[in-house]
Amino acid sequence: MAKRLSDFPALTFDCYGTLIDWESGIWDALQPLIQASGRDDITRATALEAFAEIESAQQAATPDMIYPEILARVHAGLAERFGLETDAEMDRAFGGSLPHWPAFPDTADALRSLKKRYKLVILSNVNRDGFAASNRKLGVAFDAVYTAEDVRSYKPDPRNFPYMLERLAGEHGLSPGDILHTAQSLFHDHVPAKAAGLARAWIDRQGLSGGGHWGATAQVAERPEVDFLFPTMAAMAEAVIAEG
Repeated sequence: MAKRLSDFPALTFDCYGTLIDWESGIWDALQPLIQASGRDDITRATALEAFAEIESAQQAATPDMIYPEILARVHAGLAERFGLETDAEMDRAFGGSLPHWPAFPDTADALRSLKKRYKLVILSNVNRDGFAASNRKLGVAFDAVYTAEDVRSYKPDPRNFPYMLERLAGEHGLSPGDILHTAQSLFHDHVPAKAAGLARAWIDRQGLSGGGHWGATAQVAERPEVDFLFPTMAAMAEAVIAEG
């Protein structure tokens, strides 16, 4: 029998792309590099697509590297990809941009609503300090936070979800069947969460289910089936309320 949203005592979340509008944050942080070049042919779509490719390769190559340093390397890689001039200061500035990335407008209200019913947990591909800065925009205190800095690898590495599940079992008494993993990224989250045996809610902010764009997320060859599909966090919160 299919589960209802209200059957799960805990929601685990990806943060960036799901709760935080990382694509707008990335694009804004790239403007000094693009403007300095005088180029007008680099669009948001082309920049985000290149970001997705370079970031995923860098994370796989250097899983112990903390996220600001990953971002600095990605900035240098983007400059090389598009034939732009950068320097160490510009790379570091991009690497430190994460605290300025905005939350989606619906995130804080949706999380406050969901907090009334669920334990809320973060599994994120950033460092602890980076998430702490973003958390000030999210409107709730999470019951647990696990980052790539803790795991020493980046999703979709197969280590990340088992790391989280082991700690949720020991610290919160939660089994995999208690958890609904809630995320935007098919590449970072839904594919490895499915492999970990978790139920999944897809927050399809990019409209991929209707033919949208992959944006800053690496593509997957085959889209995994999901248990629930919502266009926004607000829509998910409303569906939970409707279940009563």
